[in-house]
Amino acid sequence: MNSPHNANPVVHLKIERRSNHPWIFQKMVEKPDPKPRPGSVVDIVDRDGMFAGRGFYNGHSRIALRVLTADPDEAVDENFFARKISDAIALRREVLKLDAVTDAYRVIHSEGDGLSGLVVDRFANTLVVEYFSAGMFKQRDLIKRVLLQHFPEAEIYAFAEEHVQKQESFDCSAPPTPKPTVIHEHGVQFHAAPGSKHKTGFFADQRDNRLYLSEFCAGKRVLDLCCNSGGFGIYAKARGGAEEVVGIDLDEEILGIAEQNARLNKAKVKFIQADIFAWLRDVAGNPAKKFDVVILDPAKMTRDREQVIPALKKYLDMNKLALGAVKPGGIFLTCSCTGLVSEEQFLDMLRRAAFYANRTVQVIKVSGAGPDHPWQAHVPESRYLKAAFCRVE
Repeated sequence: MNSPHNANPVVHLKIERRSNHPWIFQKMVEKPDPKPRPGSVVDIVDRDGMFAGRGFYNGHSRIALRVLTADPDEAVDENFFARKISDAIALRREVLKLDAVTDAYRVIHSEGDGLSGLVVDRFANTLVVEYFSAGMFKQRDLIKRVLLQHFPEAEIYAFAEEHVQKQESFDCSAPPTPKPTVIHEHGVQFHAAPGSKHKTGFFADQRDNRLYLSEFCAGKRVLDLCCNSGGFGIYAKARGGAEEVVGIDLDEEILGIAEQNARLNKAKVKFIQADIFAWLRDVAGNPAKKFDVVILDPAKMTRDREQVIPALKKYLDMNKLALGAVKPGGIFLTCSCTGLVSEEQFLDMLRRAAFYANRTVQVIKVSGAGPDHPWQAHVPESRYLKAAFCRVE
């Protein structure tokens, strides 16, 4: 290997490197001696002695290696991170031209932008940086410096979830939370409070789906289930011209934010704190109470592979009941942001829910997160959101 990278520790694989997926799991890796510190940049050599990549090593994590480059001549240094971050920002600003429609979008989407373990979201003047790997946490000063070159006015709020710090073995003390802000999207406004217990109280990934859904709402009665901070319901009223909008969520605190969001847009939405199961059972049997448009967008069900089947069962129960609230000929949007549930599994669940609800579901469009959440063809894990727009007979 050529001279610039000889300084990196070398980690050997027990296998031939046959895949270009950036994650290499602990069981495929020889124990290095001495063991590099979690988050160190290492050179990776496969069983046959071939160069297999360069990236972050973490002996504590299930994902022992996160490959950042497969090019033996590409150093993983300051220039590497500056270039990757600039490329990610250029995609949003120059290719997708997001600044024209919103000041809230995902700036860096981890593996989707070739930066495994780093997520950055923009909320007006606040940049929220989330670390998912010890390697990215180690580069935190550099990452902040580069981000501020592109967003000189920004306030940066950086954090890592506790379960990630445990898994990845690093310690990131929680910074003071930034001031809540108001973001704009397709002419609709929302409060965003980064660092609150609801992550931010706002999800940019549904931007295009909110806009598309609002096109079905003129003069209609709309039901937004698991409405969170009111995104879909407020779009339906403020942009879509819905006659009546009802939003249901169990969480009183998030409904407080939803009420503020509705006021911000002078949109009349009725928010109800209720368990959707109990509430829907009351609606299902009564034709007079059914809605023209129903949205079901529940929170993530699980991060645990063992829990995928129970999660699908819960989706099935929810969707079956929600379908019962749709008027014949009405529109149903059903979503899942559980990454471990594939699109195929999700659509199969929808098929079964329709069968049990005795409804015919005609799928108009299946979509996912907005284009600011790209995923690389060889890393489908970055593709977590499923959204199926349906007409229900």
